[in-house]
Amino acid sequence: MKQLIINADDFGFTTDVNAGIVQAHRQGVLTSTTLMATGDAFGDAVRLARATPTLDIGCHLVLVQGTSVLTGRELPTGPRALISALARNRIDVYPELRAQIEKITACGLKLSHLDTHKHTHIVPTVFRAVVRLAAEFRIPYVRLPLDSTLPCQTWIAPFRRLYLRIANRRAIKTTDHFMGFRLTGSLNEASFAAAIRALPEGTTEFMCHPGYLGPDLAAADTRLKESRVRELEALTSPRIKQLINESKVRLRPFCAATLP
Repeated sequence: MKQLIINADDFGFTTDVNAGIVQAHRQGVLTSTTLMATGDAFGDAVRLARATPTLDIGCHLVLVQGTSVLTGRELPTGPRALISALARNRIDVYPELRAQIEKITACGLKLSHLDTHKHTHIVPTVFRAVVRLAAEFRIPYVRLPLDSTLPCQTWIAPFRRLYLRIANRRAIKTTDHFMGFRLTGSLNEASFAAAIRALPEGTTEFMCHPGYLGPDLAAADTRLKESRVRELEALTSPRIKQLINESKVRLRPFCAATLP
C-alpha cells in the first residue's frame, strides 16, 4: 500500500503563508503542517490551527534564521553558521528546542511530529536532541533527514541507518520514505504529479511550502515567494486529486490517533 503524508513547513512564518497552508488543507490534498514557535505570525497560526481541527500539527524546530525563544538573541544565520556555533559550543540545542515545543504545547496544541527549519536535524547532534525531545513530549514521529530521491543512495544508506538507530532507541517513528526536499523552490503541478507517480510502497512524507504572496511574505527574508503560490496551486489542483485517487494512494496525517 502507498500512503502519503503531505506536510507544509513554515506554519507561523507570515500570515499569508498561514492562509495558504490552511487553504491547501481545506481545498486540497495537504494533510499536515509544522508550526514555527519563532514565526512572526505564530499567534495567527495558533488561531487557525484551533479553527481547523482536521489539520495535523507538528513543530518546525528553528535553530537558524530567527530569534531564540529561550534567550531572545539572534540564532545563527544559516546551517554553516550553526555548525560553526555547535563546534564552538556557542549554542545549546536541547534547551532551545525544548522551549520552542513548550511554547506551542502551552497553547493547547497536541503535536504529532517534529522536523526542522532548513533541515538542520541532518546534523547528528541535532537529530539526537530532536529525538530525545520527541520521546520526552510523547511526540510519535520525527522526519527522516534524507530525501529518498537523492542520488548516490548507496553512499547515503549508512547515514539513514544511523538516524533510524537513534530513533529506534527511544521508540520514535519515522515514515518509510521522505520526499520534497529536492523540489523546494521548483515544485509545481507537473513535478508534483511526477513525484506521485514515482511513490514507493509504504508511507512517504512529502514536504512542501505553500502560501499566498501577500505583503508580509513579500517583505520577508526568504527566497521562497512566488514558488509558494505555485505550490499552493499544485496542492489544490483537481488533477492532482484525481491522480492520487487513480494511483490508489491513501492520504493520511501523522497524528497518532490515525496511525497504527
